[in-house]
Amino acid sequence: MRHPPHPRNGNTADQDCRIAPIIFSLRRPILRLTRGNRDGGIGVRQCTRSHFRTSPGRGRVSCAIAAETALPSPDVEGGPSMATTSGRKPGLFAIRDVQSLVTETTVEGHGLKKSVGATQLTAMGVGAIIGTGIFVVIGEGAGVAGPAVILSFILAAVACTFSALSYAELASSIPVSGSAYTYTYATLGEVVAWIIGWDLILEYGVSVAAIAVGWGGNLNAFLDAAFGVALPDAIAKSPEDGGIFNLPAVFIVLAITLLLVRGVTESARVNLIMVAVKLVVLLLFIVVALFNFGTGNFHNFAPTGVDGVTSASAIIFFAYIGFDAVSTGSEESRNPAKDLPLAIIGSLIICTIFYVLTAVGALGIASPDQLQASDAPLAAALDEGAGIPWAGAILALGAVVAITSVVLVILYGQTRIFFAMCRDGLLPSRLAKVNQRYGTPARLTIGLGVLIAILAALVPLGEIVKLVNIGTLFAFVLVNIGVIILRRTRPEMPRPYRVPWSPVLPILGVLFAVYLMTDLPVDTWIRFVVWLALGVIIYFTYGYKHSKVRLAAQRGDTPSWEQDRPDDGEPK
Repeated sequence: MRHPPHPRNGNTADQDCRIAPIIFSLRRPILRLTRGNRDGGIGVRQCTRSHFRTSPGRGRVSCAIAAETALPSPDVEGGPSMATTSGRKPGLFAIRDVQSLVTETTVEGHGLKKSVGATQLTAMGVGAIIGTGIFVVIGEGAGVAGPAVILSFILAAVACTFSALSYAELASSIPVSGSAYTYTYATLGEVVAWIIGWDLILEYGVSVAAIAVGWGGNLNAFLDAAFGVALPDAIAKSPEDGGIFNLPAVFIVLAITLLLVRGVTESARVNLIMVAVKLVVLLLFIVVALFNFGTGNFHNFAPTGVDGVTSASAIIFFAYIGFDAVSTGSEESRNPAKDLPLAIIGSLIICTIFYVLTAVGALGIASPDQLQASDAPLAAALDEGAGIPWAGAILALGAVVAITSVVLVILYGQTRIFFAMCRDGLLPSRLAKVNQRYGTPARLTIGLGVLIAILAALVPLGEIVKLVNIGTLFAFVLVNIGVIILRRTRPEMPRPYRVPWSPVLPILGVLFAVYLMTDLPVDTWIRFVVWLALGVIIYFTYGYKHSKVRLAAQRGDTPSWEQDRPDDGEPK
């Protein structure tokens, strides 16, 4: 097809574009998009037209043309291309084009170093998932479902799998930092992306602070069990718990912050070691339990029936949260198309196996009542069921290591989401500067680390931490919806991994997340709405005005607004 020059490009000659159908399979057409043959054309810009298909099949397709003028310089605000796919001037729901998101990661000074592989990414997922949850939640679940808590662990894993598959598809297709924020920007628009990004800032930040507080408590438990000493409450607890300043929480947050500044390779290596340690601790528990195993506690397997199993699975579900943090490392993956789906799904499978084996072992040496009555059910199981009192020290050490890796991975995810929002201009873009020596957003990482350390040391987190669950579930809803939308709006987009049976599985992921959200307390919903309202105010006072998509359009750098399409939608 032949086009007159685009009014925004200022070209004086016609340009060519061609749409060459290659294969029309039963699933979708595969199209070759070729550049125009203009001499001196630099870069590919999205054609503002839509065309009828040139071979069997209805509907329209877009094409690409080579523009005579260069794309915006990577050094200027707006990046290499702020193209959107919304078909109009950017408003509240401006959608970032997937290709522009990926291209932006190559801009010098704003792109992260690709240095992690499948093993490190999988370890990040396991590191984020296995925290204190398995050391505590098994007792709560056993109290609700009895021995059938084993089925609850499996059911919760299946429910998480729906969302994990959606994360795997989007992470491999859009290998850009930002996780659910970035995926939402490419599917539902800027204002929705801001809302989920703002939500994730709270979720990850509060998670790190709360986990750091728990790290201090477990450190004291380990010191007491192993050496008979403990830190004074004044420096080991926050004011909420009767202390003055939580020094251990500050220490672990700042230590992890410095590690993350040093580089993702070093951080991934340390995390891999910690994951190995906590898996060895769990494996030791499983082996000892199997050598002392009995079947007496499995009689009356499901005393509360199906209702008990499902209720316990809702409790256990949150022990699986963390696999989504793997997607924040998309941009730093050496082979995101292959490694990210493997890491996201693989980490979930590994954790499920360890969770189920741990539950079986615990019930083989202790009754559900014994597990429920203890704050440290695994240690109680070894002490009362297997007669190994010294095991408490080993499990306390495992808990300390487990929580350390969770702090590392979640704080890492927090910095990458914040980095993506800064790079898009919704937050101060100067914070998105990558340190050339370490290849990390050092300035941003240090700032977040200091703020979270203060939060962990002084701020009461008892009620705020409840927002973590609703924030995570909200992200799951949007990611599953994003898969469905992109399948319809960008069917030709390369997808190294595809969610099977779409849209059925993504819809199931949405339904399960919504079900759990409706079961949360009203106070949690009120706090969540207040936080989002604050975020909306910040968006309209800063983010909307400084959005790089919007600034690029104002300069005339965005070629994708379909201004030359007639009102009837027919191509000229």
